[in-house]
Order: sequence, then C-alpha cells, then structure tokens
Amino acid sequence: MNFLKRNLARVNHRIRATEVRVIGENGAQIGIMPTGGAIKLASEQGLDLVEIAPEAKPPVCRIVDFGKFRYEQAKKHKGDVHHSYASKLKEIKLHVNIGGHDYDIKLRHATEFLQKSMRVKVSVYFRGREMQYQEYGLQLIRRVIQDMAPYGHTDTEPRLLGKNLHVILVPGKAKPKGNPLDSSPPSPPTPVNANARSDAPRPFGTTIKIDLKPTSTTSK
Repeated sequence: MNFLKRNLARVNHRIRATEVRVIGENGAQIGIMPTGGAIKLASEQGLDLVEIAPEAKPPVCRIVDFGKFRYEQAKKHKGDVHHSYASKLKEIKLHVNIGGHDYDIKLRHATEFLQKSMRVKVSVYFRGREMQYQEYGLQLIRRVIQDMAPYGHTDTEPRLLGKNLHVILVPGKAKPKGNPLDSSPPSPPTPVNANARSDAPRPFGTTIKIDLKPTSTTSK
C-alpha cells in the first residue's frame, strides 16, 4: 500500500469511482455498492470510507476511523523499515597490513551500519604467504571488536574460513554475562602468543579463541 504511505489515500467524497467494493470495519465483505451509499453507510457509523485498493475493478474501500487507520499504517511502515535494516548484513574487508587512515575509514563505515541497526561482517583477508602470519589477523580482529564496542558486539568467536578470518558484529553493547551478584573474580583469559607462527593450516570453519583484553606484562 505505497499510496497510503505517501498519504495519497482517497477518503469519502474524494473517491472518484461511481461504485466500490466495501469492506466493513470488522473486515466483513459488504459487497459492491454505489460510492454515495457506501459513504452514507460509513457516516452512519461515525467512520470514514477509505479507498485501499484503487487499481481494483471496482476499487476496494474500507469503513474505518481514518485518523486511527493512518496512524496504524505509519506505525507498520516504520516497523517494516526497521526490520529491513536489521535483516541486512554489511561487510567491511581488511588486510593485515592496512594503514591507519584506511582503518579509520572502515570503522566509520561499520559505525554507520550499526547505528542503522544493520549487522556488520568484519573480514580479514590473507593473501599468499600472509596465511603464515594469522596472529596478525587475530590482533586486527581483536582491535576492531574493542574499537566498535560502543556501537556493536559479537556473540561468537572469530572464525577462519579458507583464507578469510571473520566475525559478525550486531548492533548494541554486549550484555554482561554471569550472575551480577557473584563477586568472585573472573578466570584469567588465555593470552594470544603474538610470537607464535601459524604454519599449520586450520580446518575449514575452525573457531579461533582470542583474548579480547590486552595482555599486561610485568617487568622485573
């Protein structure tokens, strides 16, 4: 009903057809009748006759409270727009040797998508011998997750699929995990060994566990 969304619905005496198919307020089919008679029928109920399908032969009209009807249509349209954004998945592509300026641009795009309630797929692509240095991809993914924390979060671990490392960000901050009444300290995270070489190929779809918090070192 795009014509309704553009506020072009004809109401009462603005309806041009000489006869219309009428639907009652409760959705019951009243049948085909002269437009004047349909308007009079709606008026007797304190309602309006609204043309909802002008292309039909004869046009289809419904007896409703036009103010309430227009509000419900606007609310439905707003919900449809929100759902269409939420169902969209955008992707930003990164390389392990990305520069700082390009990185900022990619994050700005990701922020815009998340603020529009879109999901964002962050992908790190390895080219040639870059597969031997997967730890740099892990560091880059970890940095993206941290930098995007005010706008989105991930509920899954980064995954390596072929030569691509990716993670899905969803809008909103991450919900706190665990019992908020439990004051016991959390278990220490497993640090990522940045000096380790990833020469051995990983199986397709392998889940990669990384430490999302920076690892602190104690100097002696």
